[in-house]
Amino acid sequence: MLTVLVFGLGLGFLYVARHTLFAFLFAIFFAYLMAPAVSHVDKVVHGRGRAIAIIYGLMLIGLSVLLFFIGPHLGRQAARLGQTLPGLIEKIGSGDIATQIGTEHGWSGRTIDLMRNLLSSHKSDILALAQHAGLRVAELAQNIWILVLVPILSVFFLRDGSNFSGVGLGLIQSRPQREFMQGVLSDLNQMLAHFIRAQITLAFLSLLVYCSFMGIMRVPYAMFLGTMGGILEFIPVVGPLVAAVLILGVALLSSYPWWIGLLCFLGAWRLLQDYVIAPRIMGEKMELHPLAAIFGVLAGGEIGGVLGVYLSIPVMASLRIVFRRWRVYAEKRRFGPLNEYAFGSELAPRK
Repeated sequence: MLTVLVFGLGLGFLYVARHTLFAFLFAIFFAYLMAPAVSHVDKVVHGRGRAIAIIYGLMLIGLSVLLFFIGPHLGRQAARLGQTLPGLIEKIGSGDIATQIGTEHGWSGRTIDLMRNLLSSHKSDILALAQHAGLRVAELAQNIWILVLVPILSVFFLRDGSNFSGVGLGLIQSRPQREFMQGVLSDLNQMLAHFIRAQITLAFLSLLVYCSFMGIMRVPYAMFLGTMGGILEFIPVVGPLVAAVLILGVALLSSYPWWIGLLCFLGAWRLLQDYVIAPRIMGEKMELHPLAAIFGVLAGGEIGGVLGVYLSIPVMASLRIVFRRWRVYAEKRRFGPLNEYAFGSELAPRK
């Protein structure tokens, strides 16, 4: 009963402090992203602190240059879209958008009237959905402080990360338990490093493809929508779907004439990304069953909103690592030493 109580209190504390925990988890991810560059510079300057300062300085310079050249154009598109959005939502609720789109695409009068009546009858639902989306955006904006806090926290993980793991292992006296924890930490280190770099690669690739294609096809607000599509690529399962709906919805509401071609592009890119590019970049490091991934996304959304959805996949993969390492530990205790177990391999008895 005491053990159950302690675990219950621990889980309750984690839930209450989940927003702070999210900040630390994102700091760890950012540290994994910066670690290779810091290590390379460290070999040249022979000082971990100096290497971190150099990498952060170069990162700030790069961001400043990027914002100087792209920021104003991106801001103008976002401001224009923000100004026209309330009017577009009102058009949808009143049904006027059906008349506008139907006239431009040669719909029959009966079809236009049917769509107009359908939208008018669901005006309250449309407004409620728009309000809910606005609240979600506001909730995400409230967590913008994480963007400032994460790089600061990452400095400590980059500088003292190895010391943290060493202190934790030093508290364990039993050799089998220490081997178990060393295996878990090693596997988590490989998985998280691979995950964050693969996510950055996929997101940047999506941003580049979205902006290039929509810019060539002269889709309204192409740079802003392409940037949002790249950012939403970070959110597993849900993000790409939201990005597709956002891009297509804005194109339709802006009376974009080639929306069918845009729809075909979004579908083709999603298939290419999910079944060709992502498997090659991710490899088999995550090794999650689709049902486990879906459960993690839904549970993460309930617990932590958008941030919980993003963290769901690495958390589920981490739980899987702990479970498989525990199986190895239990097998060693029962039957003696087994082959060394590495992340991504199956259990095999010693020959």
